[in-house]
Amino acid sequence: MQHRKQFMFAGLMALAVATTQAAGDAKKIVVDGSTTVGPIAKAFAEYYMKAHPDVNITVSESGSGNGAKSLINGACDVATMSREAKEKECAAAKEKGRQFTEHIVAMDGIAAVVHPSNPVQGLTKEQLRGIYSGEITNWKQVGGPDLAIVVISRDTNSGTYECFQELVLKPARVSGSAEYVGSNGAVRQRVQSTPGAIGYVGLAFTEGVRPLIINQVEPTTDNVIAKTYPISRALFMYTDGEPAAGTALADYVELCKTADGKKLVGEQGYVPLK
Repeated sequence: MQHRKQFMFAGLMALAVATTQAAGDAKKIVVDGSTTVGPIAKAFAEYYMKAHPDVNITVSESGSGNGAKSLINGACDVATMSREAKEKECAAAKEKGRQFTEHIVAMDGIAAVVHPSNPVQGLTKEQLRGIYSGEITNWKQVGGPDLAIVVISRDTNSGTYECFQELVLKPARVSGSAEYVGSNGAVRQRVQSTPGAIGYVGLAFTEGVRPLIINQVEPTTDNVIAKTYPISRALFMYTDGEPAAGTALADYVELCKTADGKKLVGEQGYVPLK
């Protein structure tokens, strides 16, 4: 009986070691988080796996908040986020022996977008705040047609939502009549199909809708670089501590600093790092 217990204990230890090795497999990288950063993460993954066929990189887009939770729980190697990690997230990671380490991968603008048939060309940031807070409810109030405004917002788990709240709405909040959707693509699709709608998306998601000029500045990559567009933010990848130099994980998150990585960022419609 004693020998059987020892055998069972040894078997359980072997299983635990095997599980740990699988989770920390240097040839496998699990990425989860922001739908805004998703195109960059996928482009980097495709590029890196083409050069390193022995490395497997999977990319999921469950939102910045869920990416943070995945990193805290050890379910991913990279959390992609369109906002900075919060203090409470860093504290939760620390409690589990993990540490949020920040890697800025690109810059981006948040574009307010409308249906192509909408004649309104631009808004002030105050008007945009008024629309999203519910003070402005008809396009005629901002020089447009007599048409009710349909307000589309990202869900509250989104980093883009939190940046929009901070950069545009603060101290107001999104109107209770707003519709919430789960991704940049869903915002674009809803606005495309609704003449009275307005939404907000990353610069890479404006095809098929029309971005509005804000405070007389167009939402373009050049204006984000020049820091003249008023709704701009950094995009992030977070790892558990600093990846060891020379590993696939380190190469992946540092790709944004290389010439090829900057080219990939630009090709996805974002602003590469200087």
